[in-house]
Amino acid sequence: MRLLGLFPLLGLLFGGCAGYHVGPVKPTPMKSVHKIAVSTFKNETLEPRLEVLMANALIKQIQQDGTYRITSEQDADAILQGTLERIERGAARGARNDFFQTSEYNLGVVARIRATDKHTGRVLMERSAIGNSSFFVSGRNLRTADVNKDERQAIPLAAEDLATQMVSYLSEGW
Repeated sequence: MRLLGLFPLLGLLFGGCAGYHVGPVKPTPMKSVHKIAVSTFKNETLEPRLEVLMANALIKQIQQDGTYRITSEQDADAILQGTLERIERGAARGARNDFFQTSEYNLGVVARIRATDKHTGRVLMERSAIGNSSFFVSGRNLRTADVNKDERQAIPLAAEDLATQMVSYLSEGW
């Protein structure tokens, strides 16, 4: 009789882990992909040399995540292509003394990625995302400060944020 009371207890203890899976759980379209190649991004912005910066940030995030292995296009299961669509800059904080001057900006880098099966050419996953960063205007005088220089220094941080979002989507589906 004591043995019959033990079975429901064992069922509760071991039944909680029934759906658990050890290791990465890839999205359904990417389940057969183990090796991925990242091609250089296409740059549709007016800012030069962003395509290599974005591809390098994405490769670094994929390596840190560990779900996929980076390889050349001939050895890859899927090819990842990206397009930098635009850079958005908006005022975040005004100067204390002058209402018309801005001391802090929000920066957004908008890009679209597409993972394509190398063998069939079928699009596995596609998504747009925005990488965000912020920066302060350097210098004492806001009227003569070089905002473009400050923006260029904030772009790599926005690229890292964008790469983190894209890798999360590729490896986890969200």
